[in-house]
Amino acid sequence: MIALTLAEVAAAVDGRLVGADPTTRVTGPVEFDSRKVRPGSLFVAFPGEHVDGHDYAAAAVQAGAVAVLGTREVDGVPMVLVADALTAMGPLARAVVDRLPELTVIGLTGSSGKTSTKDLVAQLVSRLGPTVAPPGSFNNELGHPYTALQADEQTRFLVLEKGARGPGHVRYLTRVVPPRIAVVLNVGVAHVGEFGSVEAIAQAKGELVEALPAAADGGVAVLNADDPRVRAMASRTTARVVLVGEAADAEVRATGVTLDDRGRASFLLVTPNGSVPVRLGLSGRHQVGNALAAAAVALEVGLPLADLATALGELRLVSTRRMDVFDRPDGVTVIDDSYNANPASMSAALRALAEFGRDRRTVAVLGYMAELGEFEQQGHDEVGRLAADLGVDRLFVVGDSAAPIHHGASAVGTWGGVSVLVTDQAEAVAAVRAQLRPGDVVLVKGSRYRTWEVVDALRADATTGTGNGTEGVDA
Repeated sequence: MIALTLAEVAAAVDGRLVGADPTTRVTGPVEFDSRKVRPGSLFVAFPGEHVDGHDYAAAAVQAGAVAVLGTREVDGVPMVLVADALTAMGPLARAVVDRLPELTVIGLTGSSGKTSTKDLVAQLVSRLGPTVAPPGSFNNELGHPYTALQADEQTRFLVLEKGARGPGHVRYLTRVVPPRIAVVLNVGVAHVGEFGSVEAIAQAKGELVEALPAAADGGVAVLNADDPRVRAMASRTTARVVLVGEAADAEVRATGVTLDDRGRASFLLVTPNGSVPVRLGLSGRHQVGNALAAAAVALEVGLPLADLATALGELRLVSTRRMDVFDRPDGVTVIDDSYNANPASMSAALRALAEFGRDRRTVAVLGYMAELGEFEQQGHDEVGRLAADLGVDRLFVVGDSAAPIHHGASAVGTWGGVSVLVTDQAEAVAAVRAQLRPGDVVLVKGSRYRTWEVVDALRADATTGTGNGTEGVDA
């Protein structure tokens, strides 16, 4: 963070100094985990039902924090007192970015793929200057300002993904850190249970482009031309619109897409600056769209096309458990996409599994998809039917809440595969181990319900030499 006096901090958050010298400067990071406090830090104390950050205020000061941003006084601790510490982080972040006129803020949203694309954008723009981006999916009213507060005078790019649980959430985040460039990837049924309808999701995602400055002031909206709901957002912004995708009218588009045996795409990247061949190092057909969005942003901030082609080929996974592919010594390939799931990302992952397994036996371990509301039954059923239509050989469905996946696949009469419904992750591990054989390709995916325990077991088997499971396997 840029250096601010405690008086400036208090003014930014409408706070009151208690036991603190107004001229003392915050020169270190803003932290809400006392274990990460360094000399010069500002520690933020959140009250909680089970853990209260104020109980760690004195320890944070001993570790070097110059003051604590909190909601109640702590004896002997210099405080910046506010009504709500979480809310206060927003205006504090805004105060920092407003003092960085050379900073380019890039915001991303979408029903799926935003974390992966955020990572791709950050990798590309970092070739042009120091870049700050959040780890994983740190995209809410805490993660957003926390990440922005890491920017300083040397930071050239701030890349932020914007999550939402309802209308107005994205708009709030854009007020905390106003973007100059915005990317909207897609509109799907993820979180539809919280929004109520897909139309409401589209309305909420479009809040991002509404917050952009006008084209004359440098605002740029990068929109997925292949998603009609996203394309329609062009009418909701005064920024310059750049369409990306495989549509013929996309300014940044991919043509002639082919996939290798690891599901990595090659294509011709067509841009207003010319065309170059690209070969991605990332697995999954869906990464083409993510890469196009990232490429459009990189071109906007000045990365030369020739450098971009090389950079796209060097992109790698950053956030964990998102299409992370590894091979075991017994020839089993595991696709760890277990961080989260919704119908769109399930579809993309299953298609990637089919691409990997064109000449191999395919196994899918699928868990529950959360926050689908009235679409829950239909969404799970459609995933099961897709798995069957794609010819997945073995399907393991984890938990009764995900049972419609099992029923959907089993209802496809032309399917030659087998679906098994298991009660939990431990039973899934045992069932997969019993049927797994060398050369199989295994996909593991679910909505944060510990489905990754299956991946961890398969990875552990690879190091111990156990779990090859060729016994009792039927062809």
